[in-house]
Amino acid sequence: MNIALAVGAGGAVGSVLRFVLSSAVARVAGTAFPYGTVLVNVIGSFLIGLLYVWLMERTGARPDLRAFLIVGVLGGFTTFSSLSLETVTLLMQQSYFRAVANVICSVLLCIGSTCLGIMLARQF
Repeated sequence: MNIALAVGAGGAVGSVLRFVLSSAVARVAGTAFPYGTVLVNVIGSFLIGLLYVWLMERTGARPDLRAFLIVGVLGGFTTFSSLSLETVTLLMQQSYFRAVANVICSVLLCIGSTCLGIMLARQF
């Protein structure tokens, strides 16, 4: 499969998954804080750590499969642009604590999730 098509197809899948999960979380937790975006980014960061090890170190998966899953699906699933917009929106609403909490939670939890994914994948 052409790598550009693999990325595009994966991006479509990841974007739909992000929308579904974020919407479900917003229905449950409300919209005062962007819990859905934080959750999506943490899950995506964890999965990219796992897939990095499994696809790059363990299986030597084909480039089009790696592009589909890592760049496409996870690139479409996680979103820094949503994090940025939601943080700026919180700042404009003068919700400074929530804005800072959003940045800290997203960055630290996502980096930690990526490390956890890599560590777990290397255990198996």
